[in-house]
Amino acid sequence: MKIAIVTDSNSGITQAQAKEMGVYVVPMPVLIDGEQYFEDLTLTQEQFYEKLKDDKISVSTSQPSAFDVGELWTKLLKEYDKIIHIPMSSGLSETCHTLSHLAETEYADKVYVIDNQRISITMRQSVIDAQNMVNDGKSAEEIRDWLMDTKMQSSIYIMVATLKYLKKGGRLTPAVAAIGTLLKIKPVLQIQGFKLDQYAKVRKVADAKTTMMNAIDNDLKNRFAELRAAGKMVLAIAHTENYEEAKIFAEELEERFPDLKVVHIDPLSLSVSCHIGPGALACAAMIKY
Repeated sequence: MKIAIVTDSNSGITQAQAKEMGVYVVPMPVLIDGEQYFEDLTLTQEQFYEKLKDDKISVSTSQPSAFDVGELWTKLLKEYDKIIHIPMSSGLSETCHTLSHLAETEYADKVYVIDNQRISITMRQSVIDAQNMVNDGKSAEEIRDWLMDTKMQSSIYIMVATLKYLKKGGRLTPAVAAIGTLLKIKPVLQIQGFKLDQYAKVRKVADAKTTMMNAIDNDLKNRFAELRAAGKMVLAIAHTENYEEAKIFAEELEERFPDLKVVHIDPLSLSVSCHIGPGALACAAMIKY
C-alpha cells in the first residue's frame, strides 16, 4: 500500500526539503495589508520580517483553501492508496477542523487528518516519524494511531524578545505592554499541545534560556522519564530571525542533556512569528518513532 504524507508550511519544512524527503507541503497563506502571500512560495522568511518592521501594516495568517487541499488530495490519490495529513494544532488554528470535515465527508477511509497538537519543530518531527513508519511498512491506520497516541508527548518553550507584536495582536493590553517594555520583561511562553500560554517572566536572555532548559529538565524527569530512559526523546530549537543565537542555544542544550540530541534548528512558522516578532528563541523536547 502506498501512503502519502502531507503537512503544511507551519512544520518548517520548505518546498525544497519536502521534495528531498518525499512528502508534500501545503503553503500557509499570510495576509499583509489585505494582500495574500504564500509561505515559501511568494513570501520568504526574510521578506516577511522586512515587512513586519513597518508598524503601519497589518499582518495575519489564514487557513489554506479547502478546495486547493482537496485538489491536492485528489491528485495524490491517483498515485497513492491513502494519505496521512498532519496540519498545525487545532488549538492554534481552525485549519484542522476544516480539513477533518472535508476528509470525513469526501475522502472517508482514504485521507486521515491527524490532530496530534503539533506546530513548528514538533510538527516536523511528526512528519519525519510518519515517513519513517511508511518506510517500515506500517499501515495508514497504524501511523494515525501512533501519532494520536503520542500527541501529548512533546513540549515547546518560547522566549519572546519584544512585547511589541503581542501588543499589536491584541494579546497584551497597551498598559501591560508598556510596563513590560519599561521593565525589559521577556516572557517565556509554552505550548503543551494546545494553545500558546504564558510560562514565566524574566528580564535577560540568559535567564530565559535557563528557565526554558529547567522546564525541559522537569519534563524529562517527570512526564517523559520512561521515554527518555528508553532513548525515545529528542530535542529541537526554533527561532525567529535569530539563527546564530539558536546555534549557541543548541550547544548549551546538548551540554545540559548529553544523552539527547538536537535534531532540528528551524525558523518558527510564520503563523507563530507574526504574533511574537523577531529575536525569539524556542526549544522543544519530543518523542521520536
